[in-house]
Amino acid sequence: MNYLLQQLVNGVSLGAIYGLIAIGYTMVYGIIGMINFAHGEIYMIGAFVSLIAFLALGVAGVTYVPLALLLVLVIAMIFTAVYGWAVERIAYRPLRSSFRLAPLISAIGMSIFLQNYVQLLQGARVKALQPVVEGGITLATGDFPVRVSFLQIFILAITFVLMAGFSYVIAATPLGRAQRAVEQDATMAALLGVDVDRTISLTFVIGAVLAAVAGMMVLLYYGVIDFYIGFEAGIKAFTAAVLGGIGSLAGAMLGGLLIGLIEALWSGYASVEYKDVMVFVVLILVLIFRPSGLFGRPEVEKV
Repeated sequence: MNYLLQQLVNGVSLGAIYGLIAIGYTMVYGIIGMINFAHGEIYMIGAFVSLIAFLALGVAGVTYVPLALLLVLVIAMIFTAVYGWAVERIAYRPLRSSFRLAPLISAIGMSIFLQNYVQLLQGARVKALQPVVEGGITLATGDFPVRVSFLQIFILAITFVLMAGFSYVIAATPLGRAQRAVEQDATMAALLGVDVDRTISLTFVIGAVLAAVAGMMVLLYYGVIDFYIGFEAGIKAFTAAVLGGIGSLAGAMLGGLLIGLIEALWSGYASVEYKDVMVFVVLILVLIFRPSGLFGRPEVEKV
């Protein structure tokens, strides 16, 4: 029982990271009806920016952990937001009125470019970071003690704060109203005075900011990153978005938590080598039996 509880704790922590990445997918799809397949690489860049920021702060003598975490978080958000804006401006905006396959191909090309760009700049070797947040709380003792690390608590806390803040932005701010208007009908929103280009760009930026937070979290959680982590995490986050219902923020987070739990439980009770295969199995099953996801709504074609 203790082992199961520990795997549940690990799965929820991992799922929170996937959920933050999945929100970026579901936001972009909700507002322009397209999948941003470069989003995984934005998350990867966020992890590398966090690593560089941690090393730079260490050289500068910033050793107070809460301050270092705050500074790294802000730096990663800023740099990654620029990349998110650039992806929208270069890969999507010129092709938005083209046939639907063109932006998809462009996004895949941007994904490959960013992946190789980071490989050339940082090298192909794995980059490591010494543990920054240590310690934890023991929930249960016995033959297999159940422990929640302070890092896992930090991950869950910051995920909750970001979800609450972002939900407020969508529900009660001018930007949120503009996003909902563009999602329903971009042409009519433009006629009513909404700056559609600006709204879409800010949506990409917000998604990139959330991906930066996820990148910093995965760096702290595992302590190692490489230029290829964006592809794997991107596929899992995309699966989470589809599972929860692409276009639904709550569904994206729930899907991320479910994918994290599936991965943790499969790793704990079956073969760890096939944990990624299970994610694809889940994606296939969802697309076959419930393509709209748990919280998604079937699309109605307007004629």
